Amino acid sequence: MTAPRMATILLHGALSSVVAGLLAWNLSQGYVPLPLIDIWSGLLGGGDEQAVLIVREIRLPRALLGMVVGFSLGIAGAALQGLLRNPLAEPGLLGITSMAGLGAVIVIYFGWAELSAYLLPGAGMIGAFIAVGLLFILSGREASVLTVILAGVAINSLAIALTSLAMNLAPSPWAVTEMLFWIMGSLKDRSLTDIGLSLPFMAVGWLLLLSCARALDALTLGEETAHSLGINLTGVHLRLIGGTALCVGAGVAVAGSIAFVGLVVPHLLRPLVGHRPSRLLIVSGLGGAALTMLADMAVRGIVTNPEMNLGVFTALIGAPFFLYLILKTRRSMR
Repeated sequence: MTAPRMATILLHGALSSVVAGLLAWNLSQGYVPLPLIDIWSGLLGGGDEQAVLIVREIRLPRALLGMVVGFSLGIAGAALQGLLRNPLAEPGLLGITSMAGLGAVIVIYFGWAELSAYLLPGAGMIGAFIAVGLLFILSGREASVLTVILAGVAINSLAIALTSLAMNLAPSPWAVTEMLFWIMGSLKDRSLTDIGLSLPFMAVGWLLLLSCARALDALTLGEETAHSLGINLTGVHLRLIGGTALCVGAGVAVAGSIAFVGLVVPHLLRPLVGHRPSRLLIVSGLGGAALTMLADMAVRGIVTNPEMNLGVFTALIGAPFFLYLILKTRRSMR
């Protein structure tokens, strides 16, 4: 086994341990302190009724949702950066998250969410699919940093304008409140049913993105070289677009818009995998899960009433980091 491969396996193990530790920590944190034995009994459905209710109905869904949504955002961010060969590509910055949120808002506005539990995640995935397709069409091949950012700004602006229009014409205050949830993002008040609805779609998205690992390595040499190596670029583009849409759309449908996870994590972890896109996918997924769970714990630890939304917190962290990356990229282009 080669040294780089061994290093990647060790990195996977280290990040998996961090995610597992954060999952356990999430279950132990909350307004009601619980000893470890009560948490374990609550997970198994035995012991005190209050402990079972708190652990299985409140803390476990929130922790698991943070893990799977964070994994989806991390792996989608790494895949987009590999596809566009651009370190600033990220679902939130490029309008994918906003368009997925718009799909959810449309379902809420027309009251279709009551017809079927699958309409909300389905609308989110359709919105994300449209956004990725528009981004790829607008930015084109070998797009510059500026072109990708401008295309993302255009898609974001369209999604925000249509979302604002829906809120402005909303038939009731309840509908406006529901729409705001998708804009600001949160893991609170979610259930295992929400995870059951969204996880299959996200899992298919993960598999689609991972199936493009070899192609992403080849694309670093350019599309012509990748084609000469036997890579079916059309199939790769479709799998990457579909995988990103499934990951981001299903995540937004249950947790709302959580930005910058897909930007920060791949950038921080890329040097640890030798800047190879194929090795970055799972690593970024695990890093995204860890960051999202850690951010949600921070949100719960900040004393505010009402609780700060997770999407607001990640934006406060990610926006300065994005500005730093722009300045760094600008200096490197001189």
